[in-house]
Amino acid sequence: MDIHTQIVDDLVANDIGFVTTVPCKQLAGVIAELETRSDILHVPANKEDEGMGLCAGAFMGGTRPAIIMQNTALGVTINTLATLIQYYRMPLPMLISYRGELGEPIACQVEMAIHTKALLAQLQIPTYHFHHRADAQELGAILKYTFMCNKPVAVLTDATFWGGY
Repeated sequence: MDIHTQIVDDLVANDIGFVTTVPCKQLAGVIAELETRSDILHVPANKEDEGMGLCAGAFMGGTRPAIIMQNTALGVTINTLATLIQYYRMPLPMLISYRGELGEPIACQVEMAIHTKALLAQLQIPTYHFHHRADAQELGAILKYTFMCNKPVAVLTDATFWGGY
Protein backbone atom coordinates (compact mmCIF):
# COMPACT_ATOMS: atom_id res chain seq x y z
CA MET A 1 0.00 0.00 0.00
CA ASP A 2 1.38 3.43 -0.85
CA ILE A 3 1.67 6.18 1.76
CA HIS A 4 -1.14 8.29 0.28
CA THR A 5 -3.63 5.43 0.54
CA GLN A 6 -2.40 4.59 4.04
CA ILE A 7 -2.96 8.17 5.24
CA VAL A 8 -6.48 8.39 3.81
CA ASP A 9 -7.30 4.92 5.17
CA ASP A 10 -6.21 6.10 8.64
CA LEU A 11 -8.47 9.16 8.33
CA VAL A 12 -11.44 6.98 7.40
CA ALA A 13 -10.64 4.38 10.09
CA ASN A 14 -10.82 7.19 12.66
CA ASP A 15 -14.25 8.31 11.46
CA ILE A 16 -13.06 11.48 9.76
CA GLY A 17 -15.79 12.27 7.27
CA PHE A 18 -14.67 15.70 6.03
CA VAL A 19 -11.29 16.88 4.77
CA THR A 20 -10.38 20.23 3.34
CA THR A 21 -7.12 20.84 1.49
CA VAL A 22 -5.08 23.63 0.01
CA PRO A 23 -2.86 22.65 -2.96
CA CYS A 24 0.70 21.57 -2.20
CA LYS A 25 3.13 19.62 -4.35
CA GLN A 26 4.20 17.36 -1.49
CA LEU A 27 0.60 16.60 -0.49
CA ALA A 28 -0.65 16.12 -4.06
CA GLY A 29 -0.75 12.32 -3.75
CA VAL A 30 -2.92 12.45 -0.61
CA ILE A 31 -5.22 15.00 -2.25
CA ALA A 32 -5.49 12.80 -5.36
CA GLU A 33 -6.36 9.79 -3.17
CA LEU A 34 -9.06 11.80 -1.38
CA GLU A 35 -10.61 12.62 -4.75
CA THR A 36 -11.06 8.92 -5.52
CA ARG A 37 -12.85 8.08 -2.30
CA SER A 38 -16.58 8.02 -1.65
CA ASP A 39 -16.18 7.35 2.09
CA ILE A 40 -14.87 10.83 2.91
CA LEU A 41 -15.99 14.27 1.71
CA HIS A 42 -13.16 16.36 0.25
CA VAL A 43 -13.74 20.10 -0.16
CA PRO A 44 -10.77 22.11 -1.48
CA ALA A 45 -10.26 25.53 0.13
CA ASN A 46 -8.74 28.70 -1.26
CA LYS A 47 -6.86 29.52 1.94
CA GLU A 48 -5.97 27.63 5.10
CA ASP A 49 -7.95 29.85 7.47
CA GLU A 50 -11.00 29.39 5.22
CA GLY A 51 -10.39 25.64 5.41
CA MET A 52 -10.38 25.79 9.20
CA GLY A 53 -13.73 27.56 9.08
CA LEU A 54 -15.07 24.75 6.89
CA CYS A 55 -13.72 22.21 9.39
CA ALA A 56 -15.41 24.07 12.27
CA GLY A 57 -18.71 23.92 10.39
CA ALA A 58 -18.29 20.20 9.71
CA PHE A 59 -17.52 19.56 13.39
CA MET A 60 -20.52 21.57 14.57
CA GLY A 61 -22.62 19.58 12.12
CA GLY A 62 -21.49 16.30 13.69
CA THR A 63 -18.74 15.25 11.28
CA ARG A 64 -15.12 14.73 12.28
CA PRO A 65 -12.93 17.03 10.16
CA ALA A 66 -9.26 17.31 9.16
CA ILE A 67 -7.24 19.86 7.21
CA ILE A 68 -4.33 19.15 4.90
CA MET A 69 -2.12 22.18 4.30
CA GLN A 70 1.38 23.59 3.93
CA ASN A 71 3.32 25.13 6.84
CA THR A 72 4.07 28.33 4.92
CA ALA A 73 0.45 29.41 5.46
CA LEU A 74 0.39 28.65 9.18
CA GLY A 75 0.69 32.37 9.90
CA VAL A 76 -2.67 33.17 8.31
CA THR A 77 -4.38 30.57 10.51
CA ILE A 78 -3.25 31.87 13.94
CA ASN A 79 -6.39 33.93 14.64
CA THR A 80 -8.72 31.17 13.46
CA LEU A 81 -6.86 28.57 15.51
CA ALA A 82 -6.93 30.64 18.69
CA THR A 83 -10.37 32.28 18.54
CA LEU A 84 -12.38 29.51 16.89
CA ILE A 85 -10.76 26.08 16.99
CA GLN A 86 -9.09 26.31 20.40
CA TYR A 87 -11.62 28.58 22.10
CA TYR A 88 -14.47 26.19 21.31
CA ARG A 89 -12.32 23.10 21.99
CA MET A 90 -12.67 21.66 18.52
CA PRO A 91 -10.50 18.70 17.62
CA LEU A 92 -8.70 19.38 14.35
CA PRO A 93 -6.04 17.09 12.93
CA MET A 94 -3.74 19.13 10.69
CA LEU A 95 -1.58 17.20 8.24
CA ILE A 96 1.02 19.79 7.29
CA SER A 97 3.76 19.59 4.68
CA TYR A 98 6.83 21.07 6.36
CA ARG A 99 8.58 23.06 3.66
CA GLY A 100 11.78 25.07 4.07
CA GLU A 101 14.28 22.63 5.56
CA LEU A 102 17.60 21.44 4.13
CA GLY A 103 17.36 20.89 0.41
CA GLU A 104 14.45 23.31 -0.07
CA PRO A 105 14.75 24.83 -3.57
CA ILE A 106 12.48 27.85 -2.89
CA ALA A 107 14.05 30.47 -0.65
CA CYS A 108 10.80 32.04 0.62
CA GLN A 109 9.74 28.67 2.09
CA VAL A 110 12.66 28.81 4.54
CA GLU A 111 11.37 31.78 6.53
CA MET A 112 8.16 30.10 7.66
CA ALA A 113 9.98 26.85 8.42
CA ILE A 114 12.05 28.78 10.95
CA HIS A 115 8.87 29.88 12.76
CA THR A 116 6.51 26.90 12.31
CA LYS A 117 7.39 24.86 15.39
CA ALA A 118 7.69 27.93 17.60
CA LEU A 119 4.23 29.17 16.54
CA LEU A 120 2.68 25.77 17.20
CA ALA A 121 4.42 25.62 20.59
CA GLN A 122 3.26 29.14 21.48
CA LEU A 123 -0.30 28.07 20.68
CA GLN A 124 0.25 24.93 22.79
CA ILE A 125 -0.71 22.71 19.88
CA PRO A 126 0.68 19.18 20.20
CA THR A 127 3.02 18.63 17.27
CA TYR A 128 4.45 15.47 15.72
CA HIS A 129 7.14 15.48 13.03
CA PHE A 130 7.23 12.67 10.48
CA HIS A 131 10.67 12.25 8.91
CA HIS A 132 10.36 8.68 7.61
CA ARG A 133 7.53 6.67 6.06
CA ALA A 134 7.50 4.37 9.09
CA ASP A 135 6.51 7.38 11.23
CA ALA A 136 3.08 7.29 9.56
CA GLN A 137 2.28 4.19 11.62
CA GLU A 138 1.61 6.64 14.49
CA LEU A 139 -1.07 8.56 12.57
CA GLY A 140 -3.98 6.46 13.85
CA ALA A 141 -2.96 7.01 17.49
CA ILE A 142 -2.47 10.74 16.86
CA LEU A 143 -5.95 11.00 15.36
CA LYS A 144 -7.48 9.19 18.34
CA TYR A 145 -5.60 11.56 20.67
CA THR A 146 -6.89 14.64 18.80
CA PHE A 147 -10.52 13.65 19.23
CA MET A 148 -10.04 12.40 22.79
CA CYS A 149 -8.62 15.70 24.03
CA ASN A 150 -10.63 18.06 21.75
CA LYS A 151 -7.56 19.92 20.54
CA PRO A 152 -5.99 20.79 17.23
CA VAL A 153 -2.94 18.61 16.61
CA ALA A 154 -0.26 19.20 13.98
CA VAL A 155 1.50 16.45 12.05
CA LEU A 156 4.46 17.93 10.18
CA THR A 157 5.60 15.88 7.20
CA ASP A 158 8.94 16.97 5.80
CA ALA A 159 10.53 16.42 2.40
CA THR A 160 12.38 13.33 3.63
CA PHE A 161 9.03 11.75 4.52
CA TRP A 162 7.68 12.48 1.02
CA GLY A 163 10.84 11.32 -0.75
CA GLY A 164 12.56 14.67 -1.39
CA TYR A 165 11.83 17.95 -3.09
